[in-house]
Amino acid sequence: MSIAPAPIVVDRPDQDESVAPDIPWIVLVWNDPINLMSYVTFVFQKLFGYSIEKATELMLDVHEKGRAVVSNGTREKAELDVFRLHEHGLWATMQRDDA
Repeated sequence: MSIAPAPIVVDRPDQDESVAPDIPWIVLVWNDPINLMSYVTFVFQKLFGYSIEKATELMLDVHEKGRAVVSNGTREKAELDVFRLHEHGLWATMQRDDA
């Protein structure tokens, strides 16, 4: 004769424990006195696949406003984009997109 095990009581949390989605991150390229405007335009085209018009617009923002948002996405994507921009000699940072 076998004896059935006693039932186990499982406590369920009272609050919703769903994970908030990763807030998008933005990648900023900052103006510097070293890189030529044509080179910055080239890098934007090469790394992000921007058209010459879009790359030029972003380069002018960097030159005239001091910075431009060149990409956005998850933290991992932003980290990779910053790394790639650094490899090409551009000054880039990332931050949460709170807008």
